Amino acid sequence: MGILRTMMPPKIQLLAVLAFGVAMLLIENQIQRLDESRAKLERTIARHEVAEVELRHSEDVFGQELTPLSETDDMVIIYNRVPKTASTSFTNIAYDLCSKNHYHVLHINTTKNNPVMSLQDQVRFVQNVSTWREMKPGFYHGHVAYLDFSKYGVKGKPMYINVVRDPIERLVSYYYFLRFGDDYRPGLRRRKQGDKKTFDECVSSGGSDCAPEKLWLQIPFFCGHHSECWNAGSRWALEQAKYNLVNEYLLVGVTEELEDFIMILEAALPRFFRGATELYRTGNNTEHPSTKILLDGKRSPLITSSWTSTGRITAPEREVSADYFIPIPAFSLVCM
Repeated sequence: MGILRTMMPPKIQLLAVLAFGVAMLLIENQIQRLDESRAKLERTIARHEVAEVELRHSEDVFGQELTPLSETDDMVIIYNRVPKTASTSFTNIAYDLCSKNHYHVLHINTTKNNPVMSLQDQVRFVQNVSTWREMKPGFYHGHVAYLDFSKYGVKGKPMYINVVRDPIERLVSYYYFLRFGDDYRPGLRRRKQGDKKTFDECVSSGGSDCAPEKLWLQIPFFCGHHSECWNAGSRWALEQAKYNLVNEYLLVGVTEELEDFIMILEAALPRFFRGATELYRTGNNTEHPSTKILLDGKRSPLITSSWTSTGRITAPEREVSADYFIPIPAFSLVCM
């Protein structure tokens, strides 16, 4: 090859390089088209599978027509809970009220606790939620990204709700949760149990558990299952999350104003949340003590200065928090 290269004129060498580059671009383009075609085919198959299940469930297995459910009894709520946003406290209220208000509470278990489901799991999940009459009315909860049911051609879509928190406060809480757990499952050994390093020390040493990229979590939960949703700092993901929040969510609250969120839910959905406000006020809904001890006091100046001065706090997280979640008037933006 070396001899041939020295014998070839420079112009021919240049043309050969250009031809090789063009060929690689063409091959890459064909691969991309094949991937897009495969994705379209999978979505089409998924729609057909959901349609077939709906058709089977629309007829009684014994040849008798099923009695239509009332509008309130056919209702499904999905709370795709973001970790460390008081989600356990809120979910416990749903469990406490389910017997009294006559609805079902179901926990969404995903493979390896991954918030993104495979296409096959998405299809099964849509099928179960849409056709499982015995579990309606239902309150589904789990750490899972938003899923657009209309993409699979189902007739009725569930109502989404969620709660979010100041990004830094949420990350600090999660950092200590991995090390000290909480009172909900005190016997469970946590992944970072025994690590005594404070969050400030983690920031100073550039640790991975406190990296600014870890702030990028709430936006993907609203953005959805697209891979770009999980690309930290993506402007597209931010805009998609905003769109879904305004158009697909019945209500989104903030951890710092959880009682207001519960009050509005009780007024809007008494079928599920009648008595929720009183239960929240009289129950033990404070931060778990084992975490609270470490979170008392003001936010560390080190965290604020080291991240904001270098622009390391992700702007999209701040933008969404400031514009949509934190002020109480934001409820008017997401109520349908």
